[in-house]
Amino acid sequence: MNLSRRDFFTLAGASATGAVLLSPLQAFYAKPVIAAGPYGNLVPDPNGILDLPAGFTYRQLSKTGQTMNDGYRVPGGHDGMGAFAGANGSTILIRNHELSPTSSNGLNAPTRSKYNSAARGGCTKLVVSSSRNLIEHRGVLAGTIRNCAGGPTPSLSWLSCEETFETNNGKKHGYVFEVPSSANTFVTPVPLTAMGRFNHEAAAVDSNTGYIYMTEDRGNGLFYRFVPNQRNNLSAGGLLYALKITGSSGINTATGFPKNTPKAVEWVQINTPDPATDTVRTEGYNKGAARFSGGEGIFYGSGYVYFTCKSGGSSGDGQIWRYSPTNNTVELYIEPNNSGVLDNPDNLVIFPNRDIFLCEDGDGTDYILGITPSGSLYKFARNALNTSEFAGVCFSGDGQTMFVNVQSPGTTFAIWPTTASW
Repeated sequence: MNLSRRDFFTLAGASATGAVLLSPLQAFYAKPVIAAGPYGNLVPDPNGILDLPAGFTYRQLSKTGQTMNDGYRVPGGHDGMGAFAGANGSTILIRNHELSPTSSNGLNAPTRSKYNSAARGGCTKLVVSSSRNLIEHRGVLAGTIRNCAGGPTPSLSWLSCEETFETNNGKKHGYVFEVPSSANTFVTPVPLTAMGRFNHEAAAVDSNTGYIYMTEDRGNGLFYRFVPNQRNNLSAGGLLYALKITGSSGINTATGFPKNTPKAVEWVQINTPDPATDTVRTEGYNKGAARFSGGEGIFYGSGYVYFTCKSGGSSGDGQIWRYSPTNNTVELYIEPNNSGVLDNPDNLVIFPNRDIFLCEDGDGTDYILGITPSGSLYKFARNALNTSEFAGVCFSGDGQTMFVNVQSPGTTFAIWPTTASW
């Protein structure tokens, strides 16, 4: 597919709910190498930071150690991130920080604003102008642990997920916290206990039903659905379920699962979503829920929920799945079993030009990858600085700018095309 840069970024700006259904990717499995893609090969960055195709450039917006507008330092561990439309064409970014209580470069805040005074993770907020300059950045959620990924909601909030199951300083962790994109100071942290206590990774909202789908970052984690009692009030509680493949009780999907073959599913209820010990997935297993290997990024588009499993496949290099709420089926979408093609996929987004964009979190050099509907997989960006993962890829509402993080040293980038072709 020979898209111009204008085509790509214009289409990317449409809402997720308008995304076009991806066609089957059978051709993908016959491709031994990664193609150059619609934007050409990557060009080495003379600064040794971020390699991009010719005609694209980047700017570093917010980096660990900088002083924010609230007087605190930018924390480290940049991870999942959501983009929201702001005033005067600006973009609001809510950014996770995957930090443990012993992490250096923690997120500082007044003690009264923290969920747990001993915890150092949380979220920061960035406001970026239409000319891609940082207007302000500040803390908005504090006192949480290992805020890994999450997801935006139709009510313009960010669901920040704790990738942990620990009790620290007398506080239970392993929850989802909601942060309004309009927050201009630290919010009162409220754990959404009905959404489960487990190693949360990411969340995606089905805009048709209000149901929230969630991944679990465990080698034997589950795939969850939360049905809220009140669609736009998650604090009102709801019911938590885990996916079971019909006719296959407790199946391990890490290996031997047929590709491009939708399987009917059913949902088993988790009766104890907020346990004292790490039993949510155990309850699901006992009821026949399917196991997924290292659930990571998740995204809803055009009636489908796409999610990654970083360690799935016979080689352990990762898988991409999709769930159809309409058909109530799940399908193994991509499994190349080749780290040279796909190396531990993490956060992902899907755009109306029908491409998937995903972040790698592999052992060596990491890329932002694109996958076209015809099955071509291409490299869109390379971390030329070190081997740290990409995370939090998202787009401005007008589709003109890609935002993404490199986790260490924590840096948020804006990426955009500079040539006349867009």
